[in-house]
Amino acid sequence: MEDNSPFLCNPLLMAPEDTALLVIDVQEKLLPAIRGGLRVVWNVRRLIDGARILGLPVVGTEQYPKGLGKTVPELAGRLGELPDKLTFSCLGRPEIFQELRGREIHKILAVGIEAHVCVMQTALDLLADGWDVLVAVDAVGSRFEIDYRTALRRMESSGATLTTTEAALFEWCRAAGTPQFKQISLLAREKGPEGNG
Repeated sequence: MEDNSPFLCNPLLMAPEDTALLVIDVQEKLLPAIRGGLRVVWNVRRLIDGARILGLPVVGTEQYPKGLGKTVPELAGRLGELPDKLTFSCLGRPEIFQELRGREIHKILAVGIEAHVCVMQTALDLLADGWDVLVAVDAVGSRFEIDYRTALRRMESSGATLTTTEAALFEWCRAAGTPQFKQISLLAREKGPEGNG
């Protein structure tokens, strides 16, 4: 018999009531150059779907869409119209984060491209602004492996927490046996793109 008594969850864990998903610049003209780009898009899409199932806010940006194109179609329909920016850091659009703070969100799961430019600069700025920042390592990408690896090390050493898509989905869900768990479990079992990891 399962013990249903309340327990104290570690505050480092993400939860739907305190976390938002931030999708950074997954755009048409950038994506073809990204190493493992199809897998990045697949994981970002699964995180968006999981966030919607569990009620997490999803926000995002586009970097200079006039030159770099709009968000890739696989994600655009799920995200709607996104604010554009010229700063590499998403904090160049402070209204996104003001709205989240108003909802008592204090954790951000960052995904997108490029890991060593817009994702990293956003993560570092968010940390300086008092946010808890997590980065899904399989849902961010760069053109070159050295930039990707170095960006992850720098973000982690600066205080960001590294995680994965599947870990985030189940962390948001917290427990089995619910209708939401069944949907999250289906997302976790999806077959990813071949030869693009």
